[in-house]
Amino acid sequence: MSRARVGIVGAGVMGAGVAQALAETGHDVLLLDIDDRTLAAARREIVHHTRMRRLLGGVDVDPETVIAAVTSTTDYDAMCDVDFVIENATEQWEVKREVYPRLDRVCAPGTVLIANTSAHRITRLAALTGRPDRVLGVHFMNPVPLKPAVELIRGYHTSEDSVARVQGLLEAMGKRAIPVRDSPGFVSNRVLMLMVNEAAFLVQEGVASAEQIDDVFRSCFGHPMGPLEMADLIGLDTILYSVEVLHDSFSDSKYRPCSLLHELVDAGLHGRKSGRGFYSYALANEAIDEGGALAHHD
Repeated sequence: MSRARVGIVGAGVMGAGVAQALAETGHDVLLLDIDDRTLAAARREIVHHTRMRRLLGGVDVDPETVIAAVTSTTDYDAMCDVDFVIENATEQWEVKREVYPRLDRVCAPGTVLIANTSAHRITRLAALTGRPDRVLGVHFMNPVPLKPAVELIRGYHTSEDSVARVQGLLEAMGKRAIPVRDSPGFVSNRVLMLMVNEAAFLVQEGVASAEQIDDVFRSCFGHPMGPLEMADLIGLDTILYSVEVLHDSFSDSKYRPCSLLHELVDAGLHGRKSGRGFYSYALANEAIDEGGALAHHD
């Protein structure tokens, strides 16, 4: 695929990761969020992580070249001439249902809207637009630049042309697409969120500490990260919202969110991005702030 112009809605952890992966592979990125501070933080993260990947031999790209390919904006109208939009808004229906009609109004008729969602049905999101044939889901994994595969989810009305165009974009990003059916949570999060939620219950009940639980999964099963380390990486707010979507969608008590997750999220302890979740990351975040700043820009 030739160089594409891709709009990114949401400059949080996932949005910044998708923007970085696109810019590193030669695409132009338009990064949108409602908050200039969030945009600025995302730009610093992109530079920092690209620099670290280059130092470790992961990529041979200049961080300055990467960030130069990323334009920041708070104006939806700027999305008028992009080839694709990748939506990374928080996993709350009240938020997402406001995004798609706005994109549908301002984007060109041929623009494909891609939902980077971990739980919501693609067909339901597509119904918010007048272009359901040009809406599909791509579930990127965190950290986006390091993960070689994604879940690709087509909605009920998604066209073959839209699927082919998005597969071309993903191939250009070095991502392998694994097609799965449109169901809440798809494959990865329908399984993963149950595991994380149950691990949180184990901490709440005093069966084991977060460290002990993660040690079991690393040492006994060979997982590179335990479920609660992974939850902190993903973001406990995202975990909670995803579990709530599964609970609401299936009306099954096995998806009942752990009250400890509610408590941590209400307290603002969202994991790595806030400096504390099941673990503390204050020193690591300070190191990023000191070493990762470039100039300015979810």
